[in-house]
Amino acid sequence: MQLPAILRILGLLVALFSTTQLPPLAVGLLDGGRGVAPFAISFGIILGLGILLWLPVRHQRRELRTRDGFMVVSLFWLVLSLFGAVPFMLWEEPAIPVADAIFEATSGLTTTGSTVLTGLDDLALSLLFYRQQLQWMGGMGIIVLAVAILPMLGIGGMQLYRAELPGPMKDAKLTPRITETAKALWYIYLSLTVACALAYWAAGMSGFDAVAHSFSTVAIGGFSTHDASMGYFNSPAIELIAVVFMLLSGMNFALHFTAWRGRSPAGYLQDPECRGFLAIMAALGAITVGYLYLDGTFDSGFAAFHHGLFQAVSIGTTAGFATADFAHWPSFLPVLLIFASFIGASGGSTGGGMKVMRFLLLLVQGMRELKQLAHPNAQLPVKLGGRRVSPQVVNAVWGFFAAYVASFVLIMLALMATGLDQVTAFSAVAATLNNLGPGLGDVSAHFGGISDTAKLILAFAMVLGRLEIFSLLILFTPWFWRR
Repeated sequence: MQLPAILRILGLLVALFSTTQLPPLAVGLLDGGRGVAPFAISFGIILGLGILLWLPVRHQRRELRTRDGFMVVSLFWLVLSLFGAVPFMLWEEPAIPVADAIFEATSGLTTTGSTVLTGLDDLALSLLFYRQQLQWMGGMGIIVLAVAILPMLGIGGMQLYRAELPGPMKDAKLTPRITETAKALWYIYLSLTVACALAYWAAGMSGFDAVAHSFSTVAIGGFSTHDASMGYFNSPAIELIAVVFMLLSGMNFALHFTAWRGRSPAGYLQDPECRGFLAIMAALGAITVGYLYLDGTFDSGFAAFHHGLFQAVSIGTTAGFATADFAHWPSFLPVLLIFASFIGASGGSTGGGMKVMRFLLLLVQGMRELKQLAHPNAQLPVKLGGRRVSPQVVNAVWGFFAAYVASFVLIMLALMATGLDQVTAFSAVAATLNNLGPGLGDVSAHFGGISDTAKLILAFAMVLGRLEIFSLLILFTPWFWRR
């Protein structure tokens, strides 16, 4: 373990992160000076601590190994969750306790969207913008952004990229150079954000709300500037725009790059994960809309359609926006939507969950085992999209699934030990480990009513889910630390 080199990179990244305090500070100045002081002070604190980390080891320029990459990524997300909480801690009206500040910052950076804050409509624009900005930065991974910048400072990035990029096939690169790959991802990400903001603005949002919600839509985050979330606007047009961009952001960004470079959308239809993702979203939407209509939950079929479709895509992609209180929808629908978040979005997207690719591989492998029982001597390779999947990938997916289930159970039991009931504990873990946002029971509206201990446990679950279990859990294994 090259600790000096790791501390040098961490110091640089923290110092870079301090600049994220400047945009909300500018928003505060434009808003008549509301909420300027917390961001000015936090800028100085974060920049100073980053420099203090960097100065003693500034000459350490060794190339990172894979283990070092995992350490930097995990430390960076954990440390940034603490530094990102500084403006919340400094906020005076309303006062935000330390545990709430850490929870809110972690939720933003991991694009989870769970919140402990209420009365959003009355908060300063600077704080509202900061929450949205945290999600936008976390959407594609701050490490991927750093990979595009740090090589200019003499720091290699491939190890960081492999540790951060979501999905079971992490070695695929869009371009030969990792720096160019990171830049390509961010150009696509930025283009989608701009297009989403313009569409929201054209549909009737104010300029501020359009930019703020484009940040959390493309990041599949779910934070809003209003307590009623997307329901505040009461606009089917805005909901349809959100559905389109949530679906686009829930696809593998490598497909967007391929389509843009080849000037052809054929890659979307040829990709088995993309087809599976769209099929799952269509089925989930059809079931939700159909049941809402048959139950008479809404006054008209059109209302059932746009509310049902929006909520199905929002929860299915783990965005977590809301136009209605789905936790009180009839029968099995709330549980169905929560379970859909376990599948989540595609690998290489900004969404959470276990990822569609892993779900499809588990499904195909399960079907293979059933066929093998009927034909014990047959050679039945695992195939997806007509291509054979190597046993190493299948084993990795099963290993991830086992680690995911074990983590889920342990975190849920820990929450129940803090006094939460079974429904609240189960949905709270699903909402945070899947980076979804809303839950059921006592956390259906917000997470402000649970204990500080529960909030900190769930903040850890958010980071665990964002780093897809292994990247963080590996630090707790004894063999990781052996020479």
